[in-house]
Amino acid sequence: MFTGLSAFPLTPIPGNGSVDEKAYAALVQRLAAGGVDSIGALGSTGSYAYLTREERARVVGLAVEHADGVPVIVGIGALRTRHVLQAAEDAQNAGASGVLLAPMSYQPLTDEDVFGLFEEVTANLSVPLVIYDNPRTTHFTFTDELYTRLACLPQVASIKIPALPADPAEARARVEYLRQLLPETVTVGISGDAAAARGLNAGCDAWYSVLGGTFPEAALALTRAAQAGRHEQADQQSKRLQPLWDLFVQHGGSLRVIAAAATHLGLTAHHNLPLPLRGLNAKEQAHLATVIERLQLHT
Repeated sequence: MFTGLSAFPLTPIPGNGSVDEKAYAALVQRLAAGGVDSIGALGSTGSYAYLTREERARVVGLAVEHADGVPVIVGIGALRTRHVLQAAEDAQNAGASGVLLAPMSYQPLTDEDVFGLFEEVTANLSVPLVIYDNPRTTHFTFTDELYTRLACLPQVASIKIPALPADPAEARARVEYLRQLLPETVTVGISGDAAAARGLNAGCDAWYSVLGGTFPEAALALTRAAQAGRHEQADQQSKRLQPLWDLFVQHGGSLRVIAAAATHLGLTAHHNLPLPLRGLNAKEQAHLATVIERLQLHT
């Protein structure tokens, strides 16, 4: 479950409304039919931080119901440990196969704060957990020492790491070093879509993918090439997608771009981000549409 392509779909939230359940169910069905290895519900692309407990529980239920047996990994991050535990309980009750936890914060967190969070959460879990290291959104940076301590907790099954060094040899050395620190039962997954080929080619077990949540065919092509040892092909797939990676950088991350892409493909309504988040303007949307068509990502 914590290998291959884990695809993270958008959670469409029209303006100040509730989740568009019909559109979300269709997104999940599309991923299951596309052959992804797991589905990441309520990741950063899934806007988990903007939803109430009830909304999150409903989204998890929809994901499990429409995943057609594909494992569903659910984001359970929240500011308070109490709320993380509630999200974990709801995810398990809905039939999630695993959970993913990023240490959200308003006040800066220490290593001991984060260890305590994971220690309490894993003690109350019956499903595996992915440690989500996402310093861009959480403003917390994991140390290798903290990785090592956390990986020994019960239920920890994978670590979702940020981008690796650009040099292939350095990237592979980094992954090999992490493997020396971690138990054999804990997989290493890459995030940051532009760095996915680099990570998979360096030996990462999984790609926790934003792209895969909307363009599963393209993400699977890259993933399967890397898994088969066709590293140059995986690199070429990533280079082909460079115009999309550039848009992610230009717009401060992938969320707004992916939201606009879902609209362009007719997968969601035009307004699909929770306010106060605003999507791309008309000119930006037109440019994205051109990129999608040029890259033949419309299917």
